[in-house]
Amino acid sequence: MTCRRCRRKAIEERSAKRVKAAWLFIAAGLAEIGGGYLVWLWLREGRSVTYGIVGSLVLVAYGVLPTLQSFPAFGRVYAAYGGVFIVLAVLWGWLVDRKAPDLYDWLGAAVCLLGVAIMLWAPRQ
Repeated sequence: MTCRRCRRKAIEERSAKRVKAAWLFIAAGLAEIGGGYLVWLWLREGRSVTYGIVGSLVLVAYGVLPTLQSFPAFGRVYAAYGGVFIVLAVLWGWLVDRKAPDLYDWLGAAVCLLGVAIMLWAPRQ
């Protein structure tokens, strides 16, 4: 392989890892928020116990999903996930609860995503 081909392959591999990481964070966030929402509906809004059971199972899936990340540090994974969770919670509130985010909600969410990118992909020794 040529050096150019090696560099291209390395870039493609990094990109694939980033896409996988993003999808795992999104899946974990949806599992946490969705599972919690189902439990909320059961306990706070009088829905059937089935909501609580399904919500609990979804929350177990949330606990498993971060272990599929390729990052070795538990704390870093969960800190980065926290930023993604904030963005997903804002979106959930908007799309499910019909509470429109304001400028500061979006600004805060963007700052969180910037923090996630720095934590996960900053060059390290």
